Amino acid sequence: MSVSHIESLEDPVLDAVRHYRLNRLCGVLAAADVDVAVLSNPVSLQFAIDFEEYQSFQSRIPTFSVMVWADGHVASCGSYMQESPLVGEYLPSLNLSHFDGGLDLTDRARQFADLLRSRFTGRARVALERFDASVVQAFLEVGFEVVDAGGLMEKARSIKSPEEVSLIRRAVEVAGLGIDAMKRWLRPGVTENEVWAQLHAVNIAHGGRWIDGRMLASGPRTNPWLQEATDRVIQAGDMVSFDTDMVGPHGYFADVSRACICGDGPATAAQRDLHRRAQDEIAYNMDMVRPGLGFREFSEKAFRQPPPFRAHRYPCLAHGAGMSDEWPKIAHWEDWPHDGYDGEIEAGMVMCIESFVGSETGGEGVKLEQQVLVTETGTEILSTVPFDEALS
Repeated sequence: MSVSHIESLEDPVLDAVRHYRLNRLCGVLAAADVDVAVLSNPVSLQFAIDFEEYQSFQSRIPTFSVMVWADGHVASCGSYMQESPLVGEYLPSLNLSHFDGGLDLTDRARQFADLLRSRFTGRARVALERFDASVVQAFLEVGFEVVDAGGLMEKARSIKSPEEVSLIRRAVEVAGLGIDAMKRWLRPGVTENEVWAQLHAVNIAHGGRWIDGRMLASGPRTNPWLQEATDRVIQAGDMVSFDTDMVGPHGYFADVSRACICGDGPATAAQRDLHRRAQDEIAYNMDMVRPGLGFREFSEKAFRQPPPFRAHRYPCLAHGAGMSDEWPKIAHWEDWPHDGYDGEIEAGMVMCIESFVGSETGGEGVKLEQQVLVTETGTEILSTVPFDEALS
């Protein structure tokens, strides 16, 4: 399979992104009165120092870690490549996974806590991310104040610089090429997995990383949503809905959902009706988004589908996006008592506006999603892939 290519971005853009991210993280740590954060989430490692080693492995077995001080000092632990200009010192792996350190991490955790405590005199506050309970206990025993780094990282990642937005645009462009490849491959007799594989191929050819799910379904498997791709053979006239969930070049996320029809025949009236309902929901909610809009207010005033389509609604109205799905996740009003939390949309956020429309009585479903930049006056659409004309 031949793959069309998009030109790589220049190094000055990448350098600006790297320094913006580290400076923003340090500012968030300082504002929270945190002296040092110890990070292990692969997305956090890339955000902090553009660390890309073994990211899928790291998501399950945290061999690598990065320590970021609020004053900007950075120590990288366990990395094989040791050439980042953002890193002040390189240390051996802390071996704080059960794979690396054994079934009982108590001694290793205490050694690490003692090592870090020796760098402070008096009170010190540390933010830990995704470490075993023995690590938290060891830090408390040596006198650290311990807080969760997860919320701090989400806050740091939530506001994008213009250079970051340019990387997101590039990821979305690559996703667009992948969607074109999927549509060229789509024909009666191919499987869902075969179509979905085309997106992976294009992403990898452009230096992309991974795809968070296998969100492509056809025909009766489109409703309810969140059924991942299988070896089902797609038939002529089937609705095909998909969601890219793609971590693309430089670790930035392209989160675009579209629907189309397999084969050359026209869409049915029922298929066009589902698509129109999803478009209406996306457009209405996107028009609401602006800086200062509260999550609760957004949820309360958002578009509501008629009753037959509410039971199978998407899990959220909208969510943040940058290097993955990110805070915030804005719940539907019906789900607010259990799932909702408040906050405020800010300029510089990138958000994904969601819709799934499928009847609780059965039939097919349509999944649509637009990725947008929140500007000072509203939104700018980042998703370059048009909605399918046969369904519009």
